[in-house]
Amino acid sequence: MDGFWNDSTNAAKIQQEKSLLKDITASYLILEQLRDEFLILYDFCTQEGDVNSGTEAVSVYDKFIKQFKEMEQKVLLSDENDSLNAIVSINAGAGGTESCDWASMLYRMIIKWAENKRFKLSLIDTQEGETAGIKSVSFMVEGPFAYGLLKSESGVHRLVRISPFDSNARRHTSFASIWVTPEIEDDIEIVIADKDLRIDVFRSGGAGGQGVNTTDSAVRFTHLPTGIVVVCQKERSQLKNKALALKILRSRLYEMEMAKRRAKADAVEADKEDIGWGAQIRSYVLHPYKLVKDHRTGHEVFTAEDVLDGNLDSFIDAYLRWMVEQKSQGTPS
Repeated sequence: MDGFWNDSTNAAKIQQEKSLLKDITASYLILEQLRDEFLILYDFCTQEGDVNSGTEAVSVYDKFIKQFKEMEQKVLLSDENDSLNAIVSINAGAGGTESCDWASMLYRMIIKWAENKRFKLSLIDTQEGETAGIKSVSFMVEGPFAYGLLKSESGVHRLVRISPFDSNARRHTSFASIWVTPEIEDDIEIVIADKDLRIDVFRSGGAGGQGVNTTDSAVRFTHLPTGIVVVCQKERSQLKNKALALKILRSRLYEMEMAKRRAKADAVEADKEDIGWGAQIRSYVLHPYKLVKDHRTGHEVFTAEDVLDGNLDSFIDAYLRWMVEQKSQGTPS
C-alpha cells in the first residue's frame, strides 16, 4: 500500500471498484439473512400455528423479492461501461415553448429519479427557453451503475397533453431528446489533435443566482471533424471548465467510436437529427387518458404522473431485459 495515494486518479478508481464489490457482497448477505429469517418464521407458523409469525413471514418474503430483483438487475448491468457515471444531455425539439417546457419536465424526471437513488448531480450547462422551460441542459449523474441504468433513456421522448400555454385548451404533441453517455476513464485512448479543436471563451449567461459566473470563464469546445459542440460554465475557473469540457468531449467521441464498432453509428445519428414523429422511443400521454409506453420493449404503465416524478425503475428493468433478448437473438438494438 506504500505510495497508493500518490496516484490519486488510480486510487480513486480502485476505491470505486472496491465500493462496487462491497455493495454486491452486502446485497448477497442481506438476501441470505432474509432467506434464513423467512424459513424460521415459516417453521413457527406451520409447525406451531403462530399467526403473527405467518404475517411477519409474508413481510420478510416481500423484502426478499425486492432485494432479489435489485440483485438481478445488477446482473443485467454487465456491459463494459455500465458501472460508470453518466453524462446526460436533454434537448428540446421543434415546437418552441411547448418543447422547451417538455424538456424541462424530462430534466425534472431524471433529477427526481437520481435523487431517489441518492446519486450526486452536477449541472454542466443549461440554455433557457425564451418563454418557459429549457432549450437544452447537460449534467453529470454520479453513482453506482449510473450509466448502465440511465442508458435506457437515450432517445426521443414524445408528450401528448392539453397545452397550458394554449388559451383554447387544445391538445399538443411535443418532442425532446435525452442522450446519455458514460463518463469514460482517463486510460481509454481517445486522441484529440489541437488542430481539430476550436476553443471559444465567453461570459456565462443565465437568469442569475448562486453559481453563475461573473467573468469570462465559460468555454465552448467545437470538435471540427465531427461537429460535436460542448459548452461548460459550471466552474468559476476557466481552467476547470476547459478540463471538464475536454472530459465530456472525450466521452462523446468514445461513445461515437463504440457506436461505429457496433455498426450502428448511422442509425444513432439519424435518430439524433430527427427529434420528432417516428423517432420516439417512449410516449407520455396525459390526455385524453393517462399512459406511458416504451415503444422498444412494449412496457407501459397508466400512472403517468408517477413516471414524471422519477419512477423509472420498471422502464429501466424492462429495457435491460429487452437488451439481453436482443443480444441473445443477434438483433440490432
